[in-house]
Amino acid sequence: MYEAMYEQPMPKQGAPPFALPGWIARAPFEEYLGMKIEEAADGRAVLSMPFAVKLAQGKGLMHGGAITALADTAVAMAIKSLLPEGSHFVTTELSLKFHAPVKSGGVRAVAAAARLDDRTLRGDAEVFDDAGVKTATFSSLFRVKAGREKQEGKR
Repeated sequence: MYEAMYEQPMPKQGAPPFALPGWIARAPFEEYLGMKIEEAADGRAVLSMPFAVKLAQGKGLMHGGAITALADTAVAMAIKSLLPEGSHFVTTELSLKFHAPVKSGGVRAVAAAARLDDRTLRGDAEVFDDAGVKTATFSSLFRVKAGREKQEGKR
């Protein structure tokens, strides 16, 4: 969907040169990596990603950054399932522990999110390879932009 835009520079100001097709949808980066949103509802999300050569590090294993991106995105989709459409939020902290390498096939992230307060959410994800081996454990904190949810409540 975004392939024609992959190499375009991002503008310094204004809106991005693309629009998401829905609130819970892939952005260009997620599409480029080959992520698929399998489910996202009630503070939970499951995403998958095939291990293509473009995701390999120098020794032929899946790059840790690709695994981290999948886990972070899975948590973001779980958070989107909890927040009003159009809310703005960002990752403020993340941690990932690797348990096993990914040599081929693909990976699947199972994520859950929960509110810590009005503007802070915690997310956790586990990443598994095609054989069901846990390859990584991820945890993160996200911050919601002030004001958006208060505006939603006034409608």
